[in-house]
Amino acid sequence: MRMPNLDVDLLRAFIAVAELRSFTRAAMRLHRTQSAVSMQIQRLEARVGARLFVRTRSLIELAPEGERLLDTARRMVALNDEAVRRIRNDSIAARVRLGVMRDYGTRVLPRVLADFMAAHRSIEVEVETGLTASMPARLGEDLDLAIVMHREGEGGGELLWREQAVWAAGLRERVEWTDPLPVALYPRGCLFRTWAMAALDAVERPWRLAFVSESPSAVEAIAAQGLAVTVVKRSIFPRGLRQLSDESKLPELPKADIRLHRAKRLSRAGEVLAEHLLSATRCRMTQRHP
Repeated sequence: MRMPNLDVDLLRAFIAVAELRSFTRAAMRLHRTQSAVSMQIQRLEARVGARLFVRTRSLIELAPEGERLLDTARRMVALNDEAVRRIRNDSIAARVRLGVMRDYGTRVLPRVLADFMAAHRSIEVEVETGLTASMPARLGEDLDLAIVMHREGEGGGELLWREQAVWAAGLRERVEWTDPLPVALYPRGCLFRTWAMAALDAVERPWRLAFVSESPSAVEAIAAQGLAVTVVKRSIFPRGLRQLSDESKLPELPKADIRLHRAKRLSRAGEVLAEHLLSATRCRMTQRHP
């Protein structure tokens, strides 16, 4: 049996729909009409002899055959692009230095960077994680890009997504009723620390700083053991914790903007990474908040 050839343009359309779960958004990414993308998917499905997506009124999900194809499709497109760059001698060989807060650096960024590196193998990305308040001032010196958290509506840069700070505690111990309230937070300079302290003081809730660490994992572990409450980001709420409801009578916390900052003189490689971060994270935000 003769094996069919898979057209790279069809695979690009497939990857876009698979990642965005939307023909409309895939068409915007590919600069095509929605009907053209739909036709490409139909042609690819005919070529492989299988349905790649399960369509409902509100959702587009990968079929099992689509799940099996996705990683291979990404590799094929990446190899195609690398071959073209080599022939054209147009590869972007450079290093980009990116700063980001620790929790996003371990839970959100790895997948985003994996997709980027698969498509841009000649670009080296160095990642620094930590408190981000000082990172914008370092742009152009030892950082090229920085993903920074700001209070909602502040901070400049380009908005990636909006985040909600929430109170969290262990699954079993009801430590939120302890008086004074034990709190596990991050060092000075962290917005969540500032917001938590100010919110508790504003409602005159007695509290004590029970644990301080730069490591989100360490802070979350203390909370998970029922030793303190803490503040986390709702979009990456940790397993092993529960979000505290209004019944806990803890004050509401502000929303945060996660923003991308660029150095003024940014290399071509830096611009390519910046655009990838904007596209990938905004798609993630859209999927969470359709």
